[in-house]
Amino acid sequence: MEAEQPARRPGGRTARVRAAVHEAVVDLLREEEWGDLSIALVAERSGVHQTTLYRRWGTLAALIDDVVTERLTYSSPVPDTGTLRGDLEAYAVQVAEDVAGPLGAVFLRAAMVGTHAEGGEPPRQIYLLERGVQLQAMLDRARDRGENPPTLLELLEVVLAPLYFHVIFFNGPAGAGHARGLVNRLLALTAST
Repeated sequence: MEAEQPARRPGGRTARVRAAVHEAVVDLLREEEWGDLSIALVAERSGVHQTTLYRRWGTLAALIDDVVTERLTYSSPVPDTGTLRGDLEAYAVQVAEDVAGPLGAVFLRAAMVGTHAEGGEPPRQIYLLERGVQLQAMLDRARDRGENPPTLLELLEVVLAPLYFHVIFFNGPAGAGHARGLVNRLLALTAST
């Protein structure tokens, strides 16, 4: 007779630990200097022991990746409006709003922290990879509908990079109109190729 597997608790302790740690990271990213951020500080703020943090995430960069991936995936999903223009405009406007929101600067700064690897290892920017997969799926849907989508690199260079650049160098977000203008530029570029 095969032993019955115990039912998994939805959420449970693991979900509570992850939520507490994520909340601590976001709070600390808002309050602390980037150079002062550490696993020890996250452990203290979250009430979760450092060994648990190291066992689960390994490095501060991996932890930040997890936080940013979670926030972007659930708070800013890639749209599926049924048209390439609709998808691109909805996504660009959402990005503009996200970087204008209270966590916008946190996400941008987290990307910068992720590029500075700990211990000489290559940077792990899981949230960038995950978002790239989601965006590529959006572009593939457009191609499957018979539309002429840009490449992922073109989307990143013509639409997303300027939106982030605006926040970093002009200390303020671009508006929805600017985001739509970038999409117009991208679609003009792809129409001419």
